[in-house]
Amino acid sequence: MAELDALGRRHTVIHCGPEHLEAIRGIYNHEILHTTALYEYEPRSSETMAAWWAAKQAAGLPVLGIEAGPGVLAAFATWGPFRAFPAYQYSVEHSVYVDARFRRHGFGRMLLSALVEEATAGNLHMMVGVIDATNTASIGLHRQRGFAHCGTVCEAGFKFGRWLDVEFWQLLLPPATPLYTRGSSKPLR
Repeated sequence: MAELDALGRRHTVIHCGPEHLEAIRGIYNHEILHTTALYEYEPRSSETMAAWWAAKQAAGLPVLGIEAGPGVLAAFATWGPFRAFPAYQYSVEHSVYVDARFRRHGFGRMLLSALVEEATAGNLHMMVGVIDATNTASIGLHRQRGFAHCGTVCEAGFKFGRWLDVEFWQLLLPPATPLYTRGSSKPLR
């Protein structure tokens, strides 16, 4: 899917490969060290990211990206299970991260839209973003894409010497196929 960024340049959403892993790690580590987008304290190691990548691949989970130029990853997005119980199998928690050098180019919007398309095609029912309450850019992105605020957990985390509130933003997706057979209470999956 190719779209124009905020400056009128054409970019394509891609499926990231192992060659993008160090750039993904760099984006994550910047967010860990400088923002409250991730409630982590320590930068991720190459080994941690290799395990993260292996888990995403084994589970068949998407890792989408946008390159600002050949081999320069500007942003990435992915999802994982919302909760690890069987009845939650149609719900995912997603995340979108944009390299600080490439913000305000529309890459977050492009990736979130691509995630929604993949989730809909994959017969998922609900996407949820768990966003730090002070992250107005991410909240605005989700609101613009049709996500609805569905709850706030006050003082859920502690980072940079202060308590942090986290907001939940959800999007209910149209069903792609029926989930139940007639007269059954068990999902088809």
